[in-house]
Amino acid sequence: MAKRERVVRMSVEQPLWRALTAYRLLTMVYAALLFAAAHKEFPRPGVAVGYLAFLAVWTLATSRKVANAASCTKRFLVADLTVAIVGIVLTPVADTQARIAEGGSTLPTIWTAGAVLAFAIKGGWRWACFASTFVAAANLAIHTGQPTQDTRDTLHNVLLVWVASVAIGYVVEVARASENTLARALEIEAATRERERLARDIHDGVLQVLAMVQRRGSELGGEAEELGRMAGEQEVALRTLVSSGLVRPSRVSRDESQGALVDTYEVDEPGAEDGELDLRTLLAPHAGSRVSFAEPGTPVPLPVPAAKELAAAVGAALDNVRKHAGEGARAWILVEDWGDEVIVTVRDDGPGIPAGRLDQAAGEGRMGVALSIRGRLRDLGGTADLVSVPGQGTEVELKVPRARTDKR
Repeated sequence: MAKRERVVRMSVEQPLWRALTAYRLLTMVYAALLFAAAHKEFPRPGVAVGYLAFLAVWTLATSRKVANAASCTKRFLVADLTVAIVGIVLTPVADTQARIAEGGSTLPTIWTAGAVLAFAIKGGWRWACFASTFVAAANLAIHTGQPTQDTRDTLHNVLLVWVASVAIGYVVEVARASENTLARALEIEAATRERERLARDIHDGVLQVLAMVQRRGSELGGEAEELGRMAGEQEVALRTLVSSGLVRPSRVSRDESQGALVDTYEVDEPGAEDGELDLRTLLAPHAGSRVSFAEPGTPVPLPVPAAKELAAAVGAALDNVRKHAGEGARAWILVEDWGDEVIVTVRDDGPGIPAGRLDQAAGEGRMGVALSIRGRLRDLGGTADLVSVPGQGTEVELKVPRARTDKR
């Protein structure tokens, strides 16, 4: 017994966290090199050395904190922002007002932007706006009383950081919403396919038995007629349930460390086995006095699950022939192996299908063609084409590409 595991994990923001980690390390080194190049001009270099040493330790020690959204807590964000603001405020203590007025950088330099970007990636544009405001206030505070041009440059820089961080925060929010929407769509698709698989099994077994009991009960009469009536009612109820079954609630994870995550689940597949199977051995038993079977002279190997699903679709097509074309109708099965795809054609000499009958049957909950035939072929990556001319019979062509089934 094999199991099929389905996991869908997406995270657009995870690369942003990795980029932020690298950014913090590089800008920490940049701040140290910038100070080393101009340390002789600092009246109190000891203050700068002490702060930069602490900044280096802090950056290295907290690298894992900015590895993903889960580890980047609110407490860390506040502490990180505090380190950046303290560095800005200490700049006038370590450096001279003249150098600051001439455009000298603050002690943390552009490392400060990393603290703001962490807020943006973690909480979106509102958090980015909050952090940027504090950084802007600290920068403006140390430039109070400076020449007008210096103040303008400072305003320009803080506004640039504010706009960039808010924009990144907004993009992250949009990406998260898109990821969750896609994950929800994938979950619905998986649940729908599983429901259709179960519906095919029900149609091929339970519904046909109930329909047969209803017909035989009506023919026998008496108590059997009442039993047939009850079987007919249950058939209608079951068809309605199959055709309008509910999709289970989404299990999209909210774990931000993993991005949008559709929960793992496993489906037991009793018929799923490893290896290949000759399709001819599965279709040959259908041959009989009224069913002709034409096959290639060489084996037609397909993966076991694909071969069984294709054979089941052929069986469903023959059931439709017996049910709708009459017991006296003849049918022909033709198997063709084209290397890259396998084609099975089922043709009958019945009265054909009136125009619009398939749509009407689907509306009544009779999903034989839609589920037992087309549904199976769609799951295999193939197609099922049905051609019917009133008075000239019906032909069903089933195509299965080998490239798709080999990956199953």
